[in-house]
Amino acid sequence: MFPAEAIVYRPNVAAILQRANGDIFVAERLNIANAWQFPQGGVDEGEDAETALFRELEEEIGIKRALLQVTQRRDGYRYAFAKGRLKYGIYGGQEQAYFLCLFLGEDADFNLAATHQEFARFRWIKPSEFQMDWVPKFKRAVYRQVMMDFFGIEFE
Repeated sequence: MFPAEAIVYRPNVAAILQRANGDIFVAERLNIANAWQFPQGGVDEGEDAETALFRELEEEIGIKRALLQVTQRRDGYRYAFAKGRLKYGIYGGQEQAYFLCLFLGEDADFNLAATHQEFARFRWIKPSEFQMDWVPKFKRAVYRQVMMDFFGIEFE
C-alpha cells in the first residue's frame, strides 16, 4: 500500500474583529444562507501574514488598517478542503494565522462590496452566541479551537 500524498496547505489569514464591548464580527456568505464566518484570505507571494490580513480586510469588508489594532495572533490552524478538492490545482487545505483585532470604527465604515463581494451582511455577536452549524464541517475543528484559544469557549 502506498502512503497518501501529503497535503499542501495554502498560507491563509483570518480576522476576528472585536468591539470594545467584547462583541465579535461575523459575516454571512453571499451565496450560502446562514453560513456565517470570520473574514479570511490567502497570503500572496512576497507578503507576510500581517500585510495579507490588512489587504484581505480592505478587499472583503472595506476596513482600513487605521481602524484596527491587533491584540493577539495565533498560528498553525489547519484544515483540509472537503472531498479532496484542490485550490489553484495544488493546495488541499489551508494553514491559518488568526488575528484578534480591536475594531476602532463604526458600522458605517464597512463596505461589503469593496472589491469582490463575498458577504451578504454582517452582525455583531457575543463569542458565546457563535454557532458551529454556520461553518462547513471541514472547518469546524479549526473554529472550535479558535473559540477555545481566544475566548475560552468550548463548543460541542
